[in-house]
Amino acid sequence: MAREYIIYCDESESKGRHFSNFYGGALVTSDDLRVVRQTLARRKRELNLFGEIKWSKITPNYEQKYVDIIDCFFDLIAAGRVKIRVMFTQNIVRARGLTREHIKNQYAIPYYHFIRHAFGLIHSPGNAHVRVYPDQMPLSAAQFAKFRGYVVNLGRRSEFRARRLTFADEDVAEVVSHDHDVLQCLDVVLGAMNFRLNDKHLDKPPGTKRRSQKTRAKERIYQHINERIRALHPYFNIGITTGHQGDRSNRWRHAYRHWNFHAKKSVVLPGSKKKKKIGGPIAATPVEILK
Repeated sequence: MAREYIIYCDESESKGRHFSNFYGGALVTSDDLRVVRQTLARRKRELNLFGEIKWSKITPNYEQKYVDIIDCFFDLIAAGRVKIRVMFTQNIVRARGLTREHIKNQYAIPYYHFIRHAFGLIHSPGNAHVRVYPDQMPLSAAQFAKFRGYVVNLGRRSEFRARRLTFADEDVAEVVSHDHDVLQCLDVVLGAMNFRLNDKHLDKPPGTKRRSQKTRAKERIYQHINERIRALHPYFNIGITTGHQGDRSNRWRHAYRHWNFHAKKSVVLPGSKKKKKIGGPIAATPVEILK
């Protein structure tokens, strides 16, 4: 049986205080898919997590259960069985020269670039069929058909043909996250990044001076996730594009990467100040522009 790359995709906040358009992906090869599914399903049963796990459902009572399932997920990541990519845009960086078509498809176009670039597929061993399973997307049937067509056409690009990477219409399909534990764990990681980058850990309920217990629980879970990331990338900075240490093939090899996306033609808004870096400089480089 030919090798397959299965990419589960999710998205989060489209407009945040500092960062927007959060997209996340989890790639599992066909060699590892069964083990990944069984491992996550078994751990959820052991933790009595019988419903769907989501960042939005975190409460103090479930905090330790979420830490435990995320540890299971990151154990799979550290073992090389799952690759995670997170992409977002920074509000002070604006694209220039957008057409009406760009604006109309402002949700689908970044999604397409995420699939095309984020995992470094053209640096993979190749000779594989790629399946793409996004969580339900806010697109009409016609819009999704167009999106699917662009993704399938990646297989016709010279750099993808050189690696013998193929796509098919039937293998670019929306799925329901309730049925996929990988997507649920991805939702928690993506939600944690949105939470911290948009300073939601500082939120207080209206009329109060203290943060809610739920917000504090989420902050602790974010901190735990960040510790697991830094075990893979010391001094990881969540707010900038992860560097490839002089070797572009690391865009594929790395188990976990972030991508602060902006268009080739973009400008920093006058008078804007870049958000203070969260983390250290060693494992990251400045924003990479799409070529």
